[in-house]
Amino acid sequence: MDPAQAAPLVYMGLNLVLALVVSAVGFTRVVYFVSIGYAFSIVAMSLVDPALLWSGVTWVSALQCGLMLLWGLRLGVFLVRRELRPSYRAYLASTDESAAKLSWPVKGGIWLGVSLLYTLMFSPCLFLLLSGAGAGAGATATVPELVGLGLMAAGLLLETVADGQKSAFKAAAPDRFCDAGLYRWVRCPNYLGEITFWVGVWAVALSVYGPAWQWIASLTGLSLLVMIMLSSARRLEATQGERYGELPEYQEYIRTVPVLFPWVPLYTLRRVPLDLR
Repeated sequence: MDPAQAAPLVYMGLNLVLALVVSAVGFTRVVYFVSIGYAFSIVAMSLVDPALLWSGVTWVSALQCGLMLLWGLRLGVFLVRRELRPSYRAYLASTDESAAKLSWPVKGGIWLGVSLLYTLMFSPCLFLLLSGAGAGAGATATVPELVGLGLMAAGLLLETVADGQKSAFKAAAPDRFCDAGLYRWVRCPNYLGEITFWVGVWAVALSVYGPAWQWIASLTGLSLLVMIMLSSARRLEATQGERYGELPEYQEYIRTVPVLFPWVPLYTLRRVPLDLR
């Protein structure tokens, strides 16, 4: 193999090791594989990769990794704080009961699978760092770089505002579905923010993807993320339907407010055959 093609694989291997180490927290509680392990795997890569590839850092790649770092820290802090809520502890107790039935080989498969996913999701940042071909200091960025960074910033802001609005709403009205703020426009604005952010991550590196395997790796990570968000929205729809389905105001809400994308008349995902639990 050409050494130039081998280098990205070596660094992807290092990122996989990072993700495996961080995500191993899931062996203490299975849900951590896809929560705390998710957030802090991205944090670890966002810190380690630029440090190892300092000569390839440009203002674009630095900003991309910085936004990734902010995204991971925001999510990680949110998840840790959520653990302190009594209502969430009850949820964790139920998930722990289900997870107790999982064998160690199954847990190992989840660990490896999510670690590989996080590595693929981060790969656009790695490819940009390795190329050193982004806009240099003082240079004009390319259109994909500007669009991608804009989407990352917008997605991060959308997630942050949506989570804050829902937390405030639930503190004031714990027994009502959230239909305030961004939730007046779309029922899952936090998931929309997540999708927007990772589309941006992928778009920033559009000008540097080289061999076909790099396109496949980056698109696989993005596609799986989108599928997970759709599956999560579908499960949330089912859960809220069980809890609020008898309320006329909830029926009006789901009839008039799209599930995931504003102004797109998609009001249910229940008939979509997608469940990645």
